[in-house]
Amino acid sequence: MAIALSESPEALRVIENAPSRRRHPTVVLAALHDLALSGQAPDLATAITAATAATATSTTTPTSAVTATSTSAVTATSTSTSTSTSTSTGSVGRDVGGLELVGAVGVGVVLRDGDLVLEVGGRRKVRGDEGGRHAVLYPAIAEVARRVGADSVGLIDVGRPAGLNLTVDRVGISYSNGQTLGDAGSAVQVSASVVGEGLVPLHAMPEVAARVVVDVDPVDVTEVDEARWLRACVPPDQVERLARLEAELALAEAAPPVLVQGGVVEVLPEAIASVPGDVLPVVITTWALSGLDLEGRLRFLQRLDEAATRRPVAWVSVEGVGVAPGMPTFGDRRASGHSIVGLGVFDHASLHATGVGRCWLRGEMLAWLADQ
Repeated sequence: MAIALSESPEALRVIENAPSRRRHPTVVLAALHDLALSGQAPDLATAITAATAATATSTTTPTSAVTATSTSAVTATSTSTSTSTSTSTGSVGRDVGGLELVGAVGVGVVLRDGDLVLEVGGRRKVRGDEGGRHAVLYPAIAEVARRVGADSVGLIDVGRPAGLNLTVDRVGISYSNGQTLGDAGSAVQVSASVVGEGLVPLHAMPEVAARVVVDVDPVDVTEVDEARWLRACVPPDQVERLARLEAELALAEAAPPVLVQGGVVEVLPEAIASVPGDVLPVVITTWALSGLDLEGRLRFLQRLDEAATRRPVAWVSVEGVGVAPGMPTFGDRRASGHSIVGLGVFDHASLHATGVGRCWLRGEMLAWLADQ
């Protein structure tokens, strides 16, 4: 679709009507996907479904093979698209591969409903990979709760707008060394490779008594439009990723978090205060602090310290080497290509911080280094 749009001068002229900051390709592509998912671009939905199905069933089918559904979709598009567009895409009105068809129909939607595409793309931020980092977070949260002696926790997810980290207690996890954690019957099953000989601790997750999202623009997953936009930000050919997101959204919708909107430094005290007094607040940052400058990160640390004057506050940090202030880094160098998993406990103006592991690929590979 990106190639087809880039080769269509007419489509590019439509896109140029958007503010410069909203012309990013991911914005336009997510907007088109959203229109397909919402039923406002049924021809595009049909083309995507046909192309995805064809790709999933065979990797050897010639690209010239088009299903009957695809043919009807391209016919509909050709009737609503100008002759010049047919020439520029080189695909409308004749047999084309399923992927080329998606591009042709996408161009047709931009030309037909350009204002709507730009309006949808201008409403919201494009969300990146919003999936939970369960394979790393589950053992870390359980371990920090064990160290404090907490029977229940209140999870506070910082900088992850949809808060999908907060379903960590309701998923199943398998590791490459044969270890497992969580609910084997959950609709959300994740896996991770274990690097090295260290064993992941298998402590049970304590009761999760509160779930809180802290973000400048949090996402209410119970809102149909908001949840659909999260789906729209995933490329439609990434079927497995979409299926996992769907399952994670279902878990999140069943136990929606409290949304605290604002900059993390400003509203973190409010988020921590929302956790019941007899529950351990566990603040989670997963690649969130890199969006703050050094002063902001130090103020974040100060807010955690201030909140711990009356009760312990825990911090589970999964950040790049040296990003999380106060967290040990095993002597690793910055920009080493991996992240540090750290546990911090604030109690009476003191911080006890421990590095417990390294991870790669956003938590898909994990080396647990702490002693059991």
